[in-house]
Amino acid sequence: MALLRNVIFDMGNVLMTFDGHEFARAFTEDEKDADLLYAALFGRTEWALLDSGTIDHATMLRVAEAHIPERLLPNLYSCFDHWPELSRPLEETNDLARRLHAAGFGVYVLSNASDRIFEQLDHAPARPIIDGVVVSAEERLMKPDPAIFRVLCDRYNLAPEECLFVDDSLDNCRGAGVTGMWTHHFTGDVDALENQIATLSQGGKA
Repeated sequence: MALLRNVIFDMGNVLMTFDGHEFARAFTEDEKDADLLYAALFGRTEWALLDSGTIDHATMLRVAEAHIPERLLPNLYSCFDHWPELSRPLEETNDLARRLHAAGFGVYVLSNASDRIFEQLDHAPARPIIDGVVVSAEERLMKPDPAIFRVLCDRYNLAPEECLFVDDSLDNCRGAGVTGMWTHHFTGDVDALENQIATLSQGGKA
């Protein structure tokens, strides 16, 4: 059995927070207006098109403008420009990533995100040690499509059976599993993740 050599992290809610409701609340003091901001921007199906690279940011903004009261347009523009600054590091997973890298593991990020990803990821304490990043908008592929996991392996010369993929979406984990990767459905329990890594790195099953 191949030993674990690489850990691949999702970004949103694994390394960095992503909460559209929280972001929207930062740009208005009125809860109902925050709901309108969320619904016009983060809550629309077009947001997934942005992450997939199908539409650009200017198009996403036009869509949001069409679905919000005119009085809230200044709030929308501020939210659209600055929400990545409100994405907060998840300290425990960042600390784990840094310890893994120091121990000789490859550490990678694979995220369904737009090309603004680094406005979030650059705030992550683990950013300086990350060995490679694959972003859905740049590849025009999205998790859980197994093809995007193969892109990462091909680009960085990784053997899938030597990789553990960590994501808060079970469907995304299943997509990674199709390629032969080990997977961890992350629910916030860093100890459970660390235990699985320890078991796999010693040749055990997890």
